[in-house]
Amino acid sequence: MANELNITIIGRLTDAPELRFTPSGAAVANFTIAQNSRAFDKQSNEWKDKPTNFFRCSIWRDAAENAAESLEKGMAVIAYGEVTARSYTTKEGQERTVQEIELQNIGPDLKWATAKVQRTQRNNNSSSFGNQQPQPSGFGPSTAQQDPWANQSQPAFGNVPDSEPPF
Repeated sequence: MANELNITIIGRLTDAPELRFTPSGAAVANFTIAQNSRAFDKQSNEWKDKPTNFFRCSIWRDAAENAAESLEKGMAVIAYGEVTARSYTTKEGQERTVQEIELQNIGPDLKWATAKVQRTQRNNNSSSFGNQQPQPSGFGPSTAQQDPWANQSQPAFGNVPDSEPPF
């Protein structure tokens, strides 16, 4: 779509993601990312902080549940999404428009932290927040028959001899 404005934000969470569910059962997490940068001032020969920008963000469905379970206040994150405008009327009857970011992706900024990735399992895109079973290997299925990479001594793709590439 030609009129989309996509943005990448690198910053810190001002609070833990707030997870809610719509009446139809779709998960949505809302949070704010604070972003600021510094610039070197040659005249004073020191670094100066620039003003902080605050971006109100939302993320939907499984990613919302994963964000709520994984991210905490103060964490450095990298987020990517589309800038959207939302209009509403205040209690006083004033029309307001706000800019928000509807995220497609978010994750920890590995410049400032480490992360251990663990694949989640959900049933038919239904919500299962808090009912996830951890995977022993931290990624994918737990048995060698289901995971071709679990046993390095066996060929990765069926009965392919070790001397031939698996493609």
